[in-house]
Amino acid sequence: MSDDLAEAAVPGARTAAAPPGAQDASGRAAAPGTRTAAAPGAAVAPAARDAPGAGDASVPEDASGVPHEPRTGDAAGARSALKPALEAVLMVVDEPATEEHLAKVLEQPRRAVADALRRLADEYTVQGRGFELRLVAGGWRFYTRPEHAAAVERFVLDGQQARLTQAALETLAVVAYRQPVSRSRVSAVRGVNCDGVMRTLLQRGLVEEAGTEPETGAILYRTTNYFLERMGLRGLDELPELAPFLPEAEAIEAETQEGVPSFDPDAPDTDADDTTTTEL
Repeated sequence: MSDDLAEAAVPGARTAAAPPGAQDASGRAAAPGTRTAAAPGAAVAPAARDAPGAGDASVPEDASGVPHEPRTGDAAGARSALKPALEAVLMVVDEPATEEHLAKVLEQPRRAVADALRRLADEYTVQGRGFELRLVAGGWRFYTRPEHAAAVERFVLDGQQARLTQAALETLAVVAYRQPVSRSRVSAVRGVNCDGVMRTLLQRGLVEEAGTEPETGAILYRTTNYFLERMGLRGLDELPELAPFLPEAEAIEAETQEGVPSFDPDAPDTDADDTTTTEL
């Protein structure tokens, strides 16, 4: 009877083949190839774990075969890191940065960069920051808010301001509305020689050369992106319209013999006598 009990397997338990020379529960040698009963309560490993190479199917493996957790937050992490990266880059730019340039530098889609820039601009406005992110001259740049201009002026300018004379402002206005335009035509509109003022505007970076006039070969001038930046304009289409009572430029040119100056071009520049200045 004891032999029968020793040879009987516990219901549901797995048995292992007896190695040569093994003994059964009664002390007798077990026949090779026979299976012995597992002890009651013994832990038996699941068959899936016993199989060679079996692993957890829910955990993916990389190329080296090492299991790793799926990185589901990578895309969200890249989006959350985009705005701080934009802020860092915009802190060091010396001119408005375009969305295309920022997207190339940060290796991000242009649409994602544009959306992040607009979200940043909205956040600064909602939070009432002392600066704002503004789209100017085709690019983005940080600017101080107008309501804090007095504090910035006291700290940075300290009473020393680079100003443009009234003559320079008039010349700049003619170039802005008539560009590309030659010096002789600007002089015709103003009624005074403007060579010296044009040189000043060129040195300030407010105007630049824009080719030559086909008929006369005269150098043409136009405003620069720096001009748009200083004026706070996105483009020339945002220039304010001229007052309705001002005469048309064509009428002025007709009165001055089709753009020919009605003064001596060799006369000394009198703009230096104009002491009225305006900050730009």
